[in-house]
Amino acid sequence: MGCEGAFESSPEMERFLCDRLLDGNQPISERFRALFSLRNLRGAGPREALIRATRDSSNLLAHEAAFALGQMQDVESIPALVEVLKDHSLHPIVRHEAAEALGAIGLNSIIPILEDSWINDPALEVQETCELAIRRIKEQVNINNDDKASSTKISPFLSVDPALPTSLISSIDQLREVLLSEDKGIYERYAALFALRNDGGDSAIHAIVSSLNAGSALLRHEVAYVLGQLQNKIASSTLSDVLKNVNEHPMVRHEAAEALGSIADSECVALLKEFTLDSDPIVSQSCEVALSMLEFERSGMSFEYLFMQKPVVQ
Repeated sequence: MGCEGAFESSPEMERFLCDRLLDGNQPISERFRALFSLRNLRGAGPREALIRATRDSSNLLAHEAAFALGQMQDVESIPALVEVLKDHSLHPIVRHEAAEALGAIGLNSIIPILEDSWINDPALEVQETCELAIRRIKEQVNINNDDKASSTKISPFLSVDPALPTSLISSIDQLREVLLSEDKGIYERYAALFALRNDGGDSAIHAIVSSLNAGSALLRHEVAYVLGQLQNKIASSTLSDVLKNVNEHPMVRHEAAEALGSIADSECVALLKEFTLDSDPIVSQSCEVALSMLEFERSGMSFEYLFMQKPVVQ
């Protein structure tokens, strides 16, 4: 799974990227450049570098490394991701991302491990992620068993999402109702969120923005992530309020920062510069990375290292 996006690179460039990723003396933005480049590669070298990065002293980098392994759907990384999930000494944002990555990889055999953490993990956001991952795996298995895989739409954002967009509801008002309902399960609300994202109209975006007041920090962080994917200025003011709120969960503020970097109007940029001095490294580093990515984009350069010459023939 997940090999269609693989590219080939020289051994020298691969070593450079692995070393750059793991070099704690490098600026966080440079390490992210290496991380984003490595997730386009396959093989033991990139995998092991990303696995090592899940234990990095930067929780932001560690969680992004786990996310990358999930997006790559690298089956060989499952044992390491399970170890991260089970290590309660790690920050919840890292353990959450390991659980989400296991759900993205999607093997049925992972379910008992996720069920155990769903019940026993001390962090609510990790529990909810495990619940999501279990449901996602089961939903995907049901689709495959029903031989409907061909009718399952690939995300227009080319992401492996933690829930499949609901196909049971098409009305924006009904999707909004599900998304905002505190009585609905976390998976149903996520499924409504991704259906609204895929619609992408102003009414759908307003509905998504409204859910930044949800009770679940996990849901709020995914809402901010989705708003970053959509890059619509409608969300700027509310995302700015989220970033400014020092009482908000750092995983939510982190996603708000990245989303503001995607929207990238002058007010967003000024706010990101201000919060590079935030007391929480997850937030301050997110702002640094967002500003660096924006600088590359505005200069017409790729944030990723341009080492990729041609797709690997599968």
